[in-house]
Amino acid sequence: MSSPIERPPAPVSERPETCVSLTTTHPTFTMGIKHYIKEIGRGSEGARSLSTEQATDLLSQVLDGQVTDLEVGAFALAMRIKGETVDELLGFVQAAQARCLVVHSDRPVIVIPSYNGARRLPNLTPLLAMRLAQEGARVLVHGQRHDPARVTSAEIFQALGLPPVDSIAAVHERWQRHEPAFITTDTLSPALQRLLDVRWVVGLRNSGHTVAKLLNPVQGAPALRLANHTHPEFGKLMADFAEREHSDLMLLRGTEGEAVADPRRCPKLDVWLGGQWQAELSCPAQEGALTELPLLPRQIDAATVAVYIQGVVAGEKPGPAPLDKQADLLLKALQRLDSQSSLQQSA
Repeated sequence: MSSPIERPPAPVSERPETCVSLTTTHPTFTMGIKHYIKEIGRGSEGARSLSTEQATDLLSQVLDGQVTDLEVGAFALAMRIKGETVDELLGFVQAAQARCLVVHSDRPVIVIPSYNGARRLPNLTPLLAMRLAQEGARVLVHGQRHDPARVTSAEIFQALGLPPVDSIAAVHERWQRHEPAFITTDTLSPALQRLLDVRWVVGLRNSGHTVAKLLNPVQGAPALRLANHTHPEFGKLMADFAEREHSDLMLLRGTEGEAVADPRRCPKLDVWLGGQWQAELSCPAQEGALTELPLLPRQIDAATVAVYIQGVVAGEKPGPAPLDKQADLLLKALQRLDSQSSLQQSA
C-alpha cells in the first residue's frame, strides 16, 4: 500500500523557482484583515489595491483560519467587485503556494488546473491530459471532486478508471504507466478548498478560484502550467502575471472555463518560458468559417465522455484538431524545458 500524503509541518516562505521571491525580511502586520477590507472594499471606483506583501499577509490569515467567517465573506465579495491586480495576484499565489502539498519530480511536469467542468460541451481536459501522458509527459491535473451544475474532470477520470491519487507514490506510479495523475484540491490544499467552498454560501466565486488555477505543486523540476481566461482584461492580467512571476505557462481562452482548446475552433495559444513569450511555441486563433465540425459525443455526462476519450486515445476515433495542436505545442515547450534543465544540471 502506498504511503499517505505527507504535508509540510508549517507554511514556509520559500517555494519552487516558479514563485515570485518577496522581500528577504518579512514586515510585521497587524493581526486581522479589517484594515485590508477597508482598502479593497470601497467599490470598483474607490477601492485601493494592495501591495504584494499585503496581499500575501491577507490571504495567509484567511487560509490559516485566523479571521472570522464574516471577514472571509467580506474579503471574497470585495475582491469580486474590485478585481485583482497583478501585485495582489502574485501575493495571493505566494500565500497559497506556502500552504500547498509538494510533489517532487526530477523531470519537467505539465500542470493542468480543472476548476470549471462542463455545462454545454464535453469536458475534454482529461483527453488532453491522456494524450500528453501517452507521449511520455508527466501530467498532474488538479481540481475539485464535484460541482452540482457541471461535469468535472474528477468524475470523468473516475469513469476512465483513474480515480484521484491519495499519495505522492501514486502520482509517480501513474507517471510510470504513462497516465496522468489527478489530485483533488482538498488533498492539495485543504485550506484553499475551504475558501473555494465559500462560493456555495455567497453564490459567487472568489479570488481563491483564480489562485487555485495558478498553483504549482511541483518542486525539483520546472512546471509548465496551463492557464485560461474568459475575457480580454483577465487575459492581460494573466500575461502580466506570467512575465512578473517568470512563469513557464500556456495561456488560452478557455472552453467553459477549462484550460483546453475549443474542439470546434482553435483559440490563440500563448506560451511563456521563464516569463518570456515564445513566438515559435505560440499560435494565433483560427480564423474564417468552419468547414467541418469534429466528431464529439452527443451527451456530456462522465460515462459517455469517458467512452469517447478511450476511443480517441486508442486511435479508434479522430481527436479534435485544436486539441492536437495544443498538445503538440505543449510537448515542444516541455522538451525545451527538459533540455534547459539538463544543461543547468550538467553546468
